Amino acid sequence: MNSNSQVEVFEKEVQKQFILYNSLFLNLSLPEITSIGTLIPVLQETCTKGLKAGKRPEEIIDKFFKTYTIADTEEKKIGYLLKVIQYIERQIVLFDSIEDAAFGQIKLVEGEPSVEDYLQMSKGKPEQNKIEEKLKSYNIRLVFTAHPTQFYSDPVLDIINRLRKSIIKQSVNKVDTLLKQLSLTSLINRKKPTPEEEAMSLIYFLRNIYYDGVGELVNSLKKIFPSDSENTKLIELGLWAGGDRDGNPFVTSQTTIQVADHLRVALMKCYYNDIKKLEKKITFKKTSVLIADLKLALYESMFNDNRILTYGEIIQPLLQIKDIVLKDYNSLYLDDIDRLIDKVKVFKTHFASIDIRQNHLVQKQIIENILRSKKLIKKSIDEVDDRQLQKWLLSAQSVKLNAVQFEDSIHSEMIKSIQRINLIQTRNGEYGCHRYIISNSEDMYSVLFVFALLRWNNNGNKVKMDIVPLFETMEGMENSGSIMRSLFSIPEYRRHIKERGNVQTVMLGYSDGTKDGGYLKANWMIFKTKEEISEVCNEHGIKVIFFDGRGGPPSRGGGKTHRFYASSSDRISDTGIHLTIQGQTISSKFGTKKHFKHQCEQLIAAGIRNSYEQENRKIPDEMRSLLDRLSDISYKKYFSLINHEKFIPYLERKSTLPYYGETRIGSRPVKRSKNSKLNLSDLRAIPFVGAWSQLKQNVPGFFGIGTALESLVKEGKTAQLKKLFKDVKFFKALILNSMMSLTKTNFSLTAYYKHDKEFGGFWKILYDEYELTKKMILLISNSENLMEEEPASKKSIEMREKIVIPLLVIQQYALEKNSSNEGADGHYKTVVRRSLYGNINASRNSA
Repeated sequence: MNSNSQVEVFEKEVQKQFILYNSLFLNLSLPEITSIGTLIPVLQETCTKGLKAGKRPEEIIDKFFKTYTIADTEEKKIGYLLKVIQYIERQIVLFDSIEDAAFGQIKLVEGEPSVEDYLQMSKGKPEQNKIEEKLKSYNIRLVFTAHPTQFYSDPVLDIINRLRKSIIKQSVNKVDTLLKQLSLTSLINRKKPTPEEEAMSLIYFLRNIYYDGVGELVNSLKKIFPSDSENTKLIELGLWAGGDRDGNPFVTSQTTIQVADHLRVALMKCYYNDIKKLEKKITFKKTSVLIADLKLALYESMFNDNRILTYGEIIQPLLQIKDIVLKDYNSLYLDDIDRLIDKVKVFKTHFASIDIRQNHLVQKQIIENILRSKKLIKKSIDEVDDRQLQKWLLSAQSVKLNAVQFEDSIHSEMIKSIQRINLIQTRNGEYGCHRYIISNSEDMYSVLFVFALLRWNNNGNKVKMDIVPLFETMEGMENSGSIMRSLFSIPEYRRHIKERGNVQTVMLGYSDGTKDGGYLKANWMIFKTKEEISEVCNEHGIKVIFFDGRGGPPSRGGGKTHRFYASSSDRISDTGIHLTIQGQTISSKFGTKKHFKHQCEQLIAAGIRNSYEQENRKIPDEMRSLLDRLSDISYKKYFSLINHEKFIPYLERKSTLPYYGETRIGSRPVKRSKNSKLNLSDLRAIPFVGAWSQLKQNVPGFFGIGTALESLVKEGKTAQLKKLFKDVKFFKALILNSMMSLTKTNFSLTAYYKHDKEFGGFWKILYDEYELTKKMILLISNSENLMEEEPASKKSIEMREKIVIPLLVIQQYALEKNSSNEGADGHYKTVVRRSLYGNINASRNSA
């Protein structure tokens, strides 16, 4: 469908619906809501016109107060601003719900090819067999992370869910009631969530959306691709909440056990509800005892820690019931039985696999402590030559792991966690916890330290864990190929890989990679790293699965996920797609059953597309040379920025970065270390990207691209760059995602910074690169405006930005007040903190 049609559908299904339901806000049960609601459009227009005229936020808000309100004291102004924020936050929830309700219609007109479309296109062609064979072993794993940036409690999630359904049914009265309920329900947590509470929030999605969503998806794919061999690993779910220890001291071994138990019990509840429904249909004499016994066993397993069911105890009765119904009861309700069997085969007894994650340096310190206690080293591992160190690490001799010997609580907790892995695997099955992610992997010892600890914990026996190095820095990615080659040359490790099905999972981090190397350099480096590791694994007869640490915004690997995976080259192994789902992406892309199923289908379709279009995946050498040049030039520009003397001070004093640690969104600290001085390497990607997003500058999503493109344009390579954009899907995907970042950028919000004596020059560096990038991207894409290929998404961004503009100006107003010591006893800091939530949620993929 053409662009105009997409916009028409969006305007009808979203824009007009928002105008209708937005009017209901005037009746909400909030103090002064009628007057605030009436003035919100006025405030939006005042802010928009004021910024366009180059006015400071302080001028804009003070004029609004003077002209339209009776707020004449700082106390009254702060109170009024907080009510405005509260009102707009709920407008954002409403807009999200309306857009989610219209999801089906919007996706229909966008015309993205589905799995079924590819099957129809391939019928009777050689590709058909390739596609069917691929789906027999293809593996999609969605891993929901421990650091959401859109954290609603279960009651709020439930209200939003019912609101969405009422909008679909066009039940105005129910929408009105739910908006009133929402107005009286706090959207903000009273305290920071614990890791266990974060996990429970994600388990809400597992129980209420993904359990049935996976079942329906598997069932529909079986009908499209009937096959003798079934792939129970086509869709898998994972969880970092409760197992991600990287820089989070609040995750303990007890947390991990509790989350594993919550997952298992939640799954048993889902099975129990399904078997109760089945009991009403399968009312036959020969099956009644089987169903009653299974129902009772599931019920007991929900409340009795000593009654933990195995996979066999659940699946065998169901298979018996199916067999009896087939033979004796005319296959009545067979589809219902099959759907439950499909779910049990996918989720088994774990629901979602908990990944353990820790930083390489922690493992190194633990190993040093153990070797010192055995009198093998005096101080540091670095003193030992490689041959001797490997001998110790790979020795079959058992080393007793004792958490008590470690004074540092992080180290002792890490040992306890390793010791608890066996318990989780006993209770939830091996898939309950079978991957150990190593952050900051920069040499082969990152893997060998963990390998040693796991073997020692298992008395030298087989390790039932996948050890996953996470390469996220430029240095780590550059060395990754030689690291993996060295590991595979070690007989003990090679034997371990064979025991794990001859599969090696490798994780690549987009967030810290981009923070370290800039948008273009990091993405091209990750792309080439995948190619190199694929080659190394092929040499050794090993299947590699890439696990991508992707966040919400383009600067953290976000954007159109399926487009990204459909743009890989023929040199990259394509055996499956593993990725993290985090932040607002959980609710915006996977927040409803329709969203979830669509995204999964698109990921599967991306894998099929790669098989279907082999020739189109090849990148000619001359195009690679262009990408190398662009990457190097953009990196130099980005490197000069992050090493600018004002870079860190700018973030600390002109952005909301210092406030992220004070929000009650996630359990993790904003920095990995406890150093008082801020440095870029310690800073987590979420607050880093989020701070730029709150400023509406989105630097990590574009900086360096403009300079790189202009350099080659000046060399007369405009035609080659246009061809690069047109023919190389990887580059096009990058540029289209960067267009999204640019579309969400609004330098007029901070235009007053250019007059700042200390930071004016630095602001201009950012602004000039923004203008240059926009100009160059439009040139090479032959576009007149940004996001021409995605008109519905662009329209959505425009509406969101209009809703949120008062919040952005209020935030800058409060920051000005704080910096000029007019903070009214710190209450303007509260205004800044409260404005963060609404801005984050409105952007959906801001951090």
